[in-house]
Amino acid sequence: MNLQKIKTVIIEDESAARAALKSYLLKYCPQVELIGEAENAKEGINLINSVKPQLVFLDVEMPFGNAFDVLENTKNHQFETIFATAFSEYSLKALNQSAAYYLLKPINIEELILSVNKVQQQINNNEILNRNNIIIENYKQPKYENQNIVLPTLEGFEVAKISNITRLKGNGNFTDIYFADGTKKMICRFLKHFDELLNIPFIRIHKSHIVNINYIKSYNKGGVVILLDNSEIELSATYKQNFLDVFGKI
Repeated sequence: MNLQKIKTVIIEDESAARAALKSYLLKYCPQVELIGEAENAKEGINLINSVKPQLVFLDVEMPFGNAFDVLENTKNHQFETIFATAFSEYSLKALNQSAAYYLLKPINIEELILSVNKVQQQINNNEILNRNNIIIENYKQPKYENQNIVLPTLEGFEVAKISNITRLKGNGNFTDIYFADGTKKMICRFLKHFDELLNIPFIRIHKSHIVNINYIKSYNKGGVVILLDNSEIELSATYKQNFLDVFGKI
């Protein structure tokens, strides 16, 4: 049985990078059908609105706008996106926060194949999670705590407002996330992932615990942090000074 190919476009301002990606796709990703290319954000917007692809390879920084501008101006079309980016802490946090697919430049062939296979799986499963809209909403929301985060669970994905997370607890290969309404979700990521991803008001206080300082009720000198729900968490000596520095600014 011949499966329908994924209609794909490339939006990338560097001609050499565009040519390399096109070559890799033709050679290693036979499930992809390349139907268009663009070299800047403006052309990319017009291309997506014209050909309505299922998959877009999108450079993060380009002339005449960036990837977020492209998504904002094509939000009437639903498509999967694989971002291509040079290392940027801001970009990577934004993409990881939205559970987006991305490739670091120069593009690694194995990672490219893996990303395309994941996208193909999402398309075949008719997944309804629209990562692009979440990225746009977060980009337009300057206050970090009001942004959303996509959390991969055993059942799929859950979208949560960052401000509703009270604490995170390492649980082997998983992380238990606790919410202000008293619920808890087991997330398919190591605690280290969230330690690198989350900004203040989240702070690590123990090898197994990250807390939202907005939900701290008190701290006693015995080394225990007490949250508003009366849960008690040990403050590790490793993280004590940083905690005191941050907590003292509340």
